[in-house]
Amino acid sequence: MGWNSWDCFGTTVTEDEVLANAQVMHDRLLPFGWDTVVVDIAWYDPTARSHGYNENAPIVLDDYGRQLPAPLRFPSAAGSAGFEPLATKVHELGLKFGLHIMRGIPRRAVELDLPVYGTEWTAREIADPDHVCAWNPDNLGLNHDHPGAQAYYDAQVAQFAAWGVDFVKADDMLAPYHDREIAAYARAIERTGREIVLSLSPGTQLSTHHLDHLRGNAQLWRISDDLWDRWEDVYAQFARLARWAPFQQTGGWADADMLPLGHIGIRAERGEDRSSRLTLDEQKTLLTLWVMARSPLMMGGDLPTSSPETLALLTNPALAEVLNTSYDAREIIREPLDDGELIVWTARGTDCSYAAIFWTGSSVRQVSVPLDSLAGPGPARDLWDGSEHRPDGRLECSVPAHGARWFRMTPTP
Repeated sequence: MGWNSWDCFGTTVTEDEVLANAQVMHDRLLPFGWDTVVVDIAWYDPTARSHGYNENAPIVLDDYGRQLPAPLRFPSAAGSAGFEPLATKVHELGLKFGLHIMRGIPRRAVELDLPVYGTEWTAREIADPDHVCAWNPDNLGLNHDHPGAQAYYDAQVAQFAAWGVDFVKADDMLAPYHDREIAAYARAIERTGREIVLSLSPGTQLSTHHLDHLRGNAQLWRISDDLWDRWEDVYAQFARLARWAPFQQTGGWADADMLPLGHIGIRAERGEDRSSRLTLDEQKTLLTLWVMARSPLMMGGDLPTSSPETLALLTNPALAEVLNTSYDAREIIREPLDDGELIVWTARGTDCSYAAIFWTGSSVRQVSVPLDSLAGPGPARDLWDGSEHRPDGRLECSVPAHGARWFRMTPTP
């Protein structure tokens, strides 16, 4: 559970903006389980801009071709201090610090033919120009038939560990699936001796065929392309999460992507400065589905300028409760009705069960679900509005358009 700069600031986030979000997380969200702050893509580009990436960007590098934060955006990184000063400030708030990195080695390091730290090889010798990212121009691939490729990752991640990084979002890893890259990055993390969570992206058409390899090398993996504040994006995750939910387990989590909630698009890749276009009911649906499926939660909106209503959603104690204690989550009903679908999920808790009833239609719907279909029939409390229900044979409720009703059900003594 954390915050990521992508949805609100794209490639352009600054140190002050990171610290402002970290402060709100400390003050408002930390008691509810939110504890990680992540600087997303292009923190090494002093010329980063909204709506895209820069060709031939003057990426800031050290003498060994490793990315450094751009001091114009991160003043505390001056003098090759890297992210250590910023990570220290985040840690002092009781939070964890994370960053984004692209697969491969910077083109600029190859053009300059910089040495690989601790070796006699150079960037040009270990680069693979035939396997580059299709959507970002910053890097070339690495030739993993050359031992210098692993050495480069070892040195890069060792520097992250020295800075105090707790979380790495490694991008362009899954679509297509780069098994050797993933294993090499996991090996580099292990060699640091520091506990660093590895999150893999972007997850377009990610197959469950890769499950064992994912579990062996990473802690989080995306199961879709970028998700934005559109109902169709949220709706598409129902099927993906239903496929992945049976495989969720401690230490290895399928990730349905960031939460495009609150104030987003400020200087983002997509869209202009705006509040999330999802309705309040759609936002509750998103959070309920993500939590029932036990997806990681990464808030994408700017916390200091998001609405009180958004912060109220994020500070619902049920989010952390269900994420941390539920198991055996699954979709149990998916039935087309008129202009939408009735979708029901259940999960078990330590002394209760959970039920989420979703309606994807465009107008409010009265629904009725047999209690014997749910994980544990009994008195029910709505986890969003606190209302109490004593269903008799069936759980009946009114569900808003694109909405959800979410219940904790306790056995009758």
